[in-house]
Amino acid sequence: MGVWDSILPGGGRRFIKRKDSDAGEAGRALEELRGSLYNDFHTSEGAKRQQQRFCGPIIALTFNFVVAVGIIMANKMVMGTVGFNFPVALSLIHYLFAWALMAVLKALYLLPIAPPSKSTPFSSLFALGAVMSFSTGLANISLKHNSVGFYQMAKIAVTPTIVVAEFILFRKKVSLQKVVTLVVVSFGVAIATVTDLEFNFFGACVALAWIIPSAVNKILWSNLQQIGNWTALALMWKTTPITIFFFIVLMPLLDPPGLLSFNWDFKNSSAIIISALFGFLLQWSGALALGATSALAHVVLGQFKTIVIMLSGYLVFNSDPGFTSLCGAIIALAGMSVYTYLGMKGSGTSGRRNSLNLRPNSHLLKSKVITDGEKQETRTVDSV
Repeated sequence: MGVWDSILPGGGRRFIKRKDSDAGEAGRALEELRGSLYNDFHTSEGAKRQQQRFCGPIIALTFNFVVAVGIIMANKMVMGTVGFNFPVALSLIHYLFAWALMAVLKALYLLPIAPPSKSTPFSSLFALGAVMSFSTGLANISLKHNSVGFYQMAKIAVTPTIVVAEFILFRKKVSLQKVVTLVVVSFGVAIATVTDLEFNFFGACVALAWIIPSAVNKILWSNLQQIGNWTALALMWKTTPITIFFFIVLMPLLDPPGLLSFNWDFKNSSAIIISALFGFLLQWSGALALGATSALAHVVLGQFKTIVIMLSGYLVFNSDPGFTSLCGAIIALAGMSVYTYLGMKGSGTSGRRNSLNLRPNSHLLKSKVITDGEKQETRTVDSV
């Protein structure tokens, strides 16, 4: 040790001990990093945190809006240019394509982990898969047998249905300000879009039968993600097979014959696959939006999409919806802006309330002192 004594004043033992201590700290830091990454990608709680971190309300709603506009154009190409007039079969293809994509993600260990089976009853997952199939299938049938105006009226009726259903199921109340705002939005959308109300008894029955599954579908998607540790993809993976089963049952009952005799050439098949890709993105983005916001916010987004499409046709393609429709669109946009402001105000108030509630509980945290060699490290550990 004479060499070390001559090079390092105070001796080499302290230097070697310090190196050992640094190596121990680096090892602990690496182990903590590995544990953190494992929790983020291999547990349902970590996957939920990652979804909330990278996909907040604004990103989720914007993603859903863009994809919804894209699938409208894709489905118009499939139904119009290609001539694929089998709406339930098209929905079945969408969900089969989505299930195949999620199977690939699962094989690559990229699909988020689902919560333990005991945390969510199978009846809830089965109900979500069932109402999702009825919501999608009946919507397509309603659009086929009703005028556009009657279809839009049915969509508007989903809003009060959600308010009533959430109160019955979860005792969830909506403030008077939001109720008034929703009435203004629905009134504006009705003026802007309902230009014809041709009545068809069978179509009216289908439209009325569609309203409740559509409302319950949105409520369940939002509730399971916000209360449980479900992510959008994990919930889709569990419920898609149930939805596919119901589509197989509904297809011969609601679709016209001739599916097998359709011309499945490369051009037509490519258009259907593009539509299926947009269908997967629409389902995913819709689930993200419902998980990040609420069922009512998602309905308002759908009405906003309708108004924007109408105004885009007026501004870009010089279509003439009429003065009354333009006034209705302005009323709807004003109501949507107020609803968004009230939602952001409520979120900020609840966030401040939660932070205040956490402060008195700070005594529940305790410090754990770890002694390693000459250094003491203090960590904060949550008490159980």
